[in-house]
Amino acid sequence: MSSSAKIAVGGVAVGLILLIWLPWWVAFLVVVGVPVAAYLALDPSQRRRLRRVTRKEIGR
Repeated sequence: MSSSAKIAVGGVAVGLILLIWLPWWVAFLVVVGVPVAAYLALDPSQRRRLRRVTRKEIGR
């Protein structure tokens, strides 16, 4: 299993646990807010590189 697949499985598991323990809207804010905060923490050059890599993989 690739490392990105492991991260995806872990994210789904954490999301399901949050849905059980917290109201759905709080769990939604956490699931959406963490990746957004991580993206905003990047430098502008890192954001450009991330967008370029993502576009390249979509074009495969």
